[in-house]
Amino acid sequence: MKNLETTTKTEPVVLKDGRRVGIRLYRPADKEGLISMYAGLSQEALRWSMPPYNRQRIERWTSNLENTIALIAHDKNRIVGHLQISIGTSPRFREMGDLFVYIHQEYQNVGLGAALMSQAIALARERRLHRVELTVVADNHRAIRLYEKVGFQREGLKRENYLGEDGKYHDEIIMGILL
Repeated sequence: MKNLETTTKTEPVVLKDGRRVGIRLYRPADKEGLISMYAGLSQEALRWSMPPYNRQRIERWTSNLENTIALIAHDKNRIVGHLQISIGTSPRFREMGDLFVYIHQEYQNVGLGAALMSQAIALARERRLHRVELTVVADNHRAIRLYEKVGFQREGLKRENYLGEDGKYHDEIIMGILL
């Protein structure tokens, strides 16, 4: 894990609006900041998500860092983005990862998602993962554009698999990238 830590010590990312944001591996000391970020996400930022994002869930996400690539984006001492790849632990899936990413609404559409995704893909290659996949609600067009921009391809469709806030079922797209 030590050499992964060194690869993520990069210059701050300069966003399209000029702000400088750091990206690095998650550390246990970041837990309260991560909980705070999720608590501050707007309903629009969470529109296509799977709440709740409470302490228990975040602790579960960050409890097995050995089988995880977890990145945070921070603006000074405030966490403003979180990307995580959970790596399979069974022999047939140990080189596969499942990805999710959340960006605070004040940092969306300025290049932070692409920067997090690019760094995560580089770390997944370093860990010798074979593929990374994700699932996204088909109506989440901005996220799909981001995933395609960094190299993910559409691989399948789960019809009416997500019950939205609107009370309707929405399709989900399975996307993947081979490393």
